[in-house]
Amino acid sequence: MSAPQMSQKDAEAAISSESNADDFKDALEDDVGGEGTFQVTQEELTLIRAELASEFPEDFTYLSDAYILSVASKPYSKDPTVRRPIEYSLEKLTSVMKWREEEGAPEMAELIDLANGPETAPEAVEDPEKLAKAQTMVTALNYGSMYWHGFTKDGRPILWLRTNRKAWYPDVDAEVNALIVMADIGIKNMPKGVTDFVCISDSSYPPPPNPTFMIKMLKALVRGYPDRLQLLLSAPVSSIVQFVMNLLLPLMPGRLANKVVLLDLEGVQENLKDLLFHGENDIPKFFGGPNDHDKYYPEESYCSNKGKGNLKFDYYGMVERLEASKKEFEASKK
Repeated sequence: MSAPQMSQKDAEAAISSESNADDFKDALEDDVGGEGTFQVTQEELTLIRAELASEFPEDFTYLSDAYILSVASKPYSKDPTVRRPIEYSLEKLTSVMKWREEEGAPEMAELIDLANGPETAPEAVEDPEKLAKAQTMVTALNYGSMYWHGFTKDGRPILWLRTNRKAWYPDVDAEVNALIVMADIGIKNMPKGVTDFVCISDSSYPPPPNPTFMIKMLKALVRGYPDRLQLLLSAPVSSIVQFVMNLLLPLMPGRLANKVVLLDLEGVQENLKDLLFHGENDIPKFFGGPNDHDKYYPEESYCSNKGKGNLKFDYYGMVERLEASKKEFEASKK
C-alpha cells in the first residue's frame, strides 16, 4: 500500500480540529518524574473502596484492589518525593468511573448478547436504538481486527491487533464501543495482582489515517484505561505507522508514549520469544511463527453467524479460551 495521501500539515490540522486542550490535560499534568511507589494502608484502601461503592454501586467492583493500590501508591505529580494524597487518588479513580458511566461501559457486554439474538426479542423490539448500537458494535468486532489470545510470561493478557482488517472508513463510535467491551474482558480475566495488559499489532497493511478515529481511540485509552497498557509492540514499521505515531505521540502522556515500540519483523520475533507465555511456540504465523490465530479468528468472510443476530466474531469462544489460558498461567505459578 502506498504512503498516506494526507500531508503532515493537513493531518495535524485535522487532529487539532478533533481534539481540544482539555482532552489530555489531566493525563499530561499527571506525568510524574519520580520513580517507585509508596505504601498504602489497608484502612486507606477500604476508604477508597467505600467511596467508590457509594457513588458507583453497580460498577465499583470493576476496579480490583491491585489496580486501586497501583494508582494510590504512585508519586504525587506536584511533589514526586511524596505519595499522592488519598483524595487525589480517589479523584483519579472517580474520573475513570464517571467516564465508564458516561460511555455506558458496564452495559457493553450485554449488547453483544442483544446483537446475537433475534430482532424480534422483547428487548430488541422495546429499545430499537439500543439494538442499533449493539449491531454496529458487533459489526466492528466482526472484522476480527482485535482479539485477546494468550498471556505473557508474567501473566498479562495480550490484545492482538490486525490492522489489515480495519475498515478504511470506520464507524468511529462503534469502534470505540468495541474497544471498551474488549478492554473490559481482558481486565476481568487478569490474574490476581496484574493490573495491565500488552498489545501486539500486526501493522502490515493499515488503513489510511482517520483523525476522528485516532483521537477518539486515544481519548478512550487515556481517560478510560489509564495505566492499563503496559506495552504496545507494532511490526513491521511502515510509512503509515510512522505517520500516525508522529501525529499521536505529542498528544500522549510521556508514560504512555514510552510504552510504544516499533519493530521490524526480525525484531518482533526476538521480542516475542521472551515475552509470550510459551515462548517461540506462541508466535503467530503472521509474524513467522507456528501459532495459527486464523484458526480461531479468521477474516469475516470465513465466519458464519453465531446466533440469530449479526455476530460472526467468536466472542464467546475468545472469552472461554482467555479464561482457560488464565487458569493455565495460575497453575504454573503454584
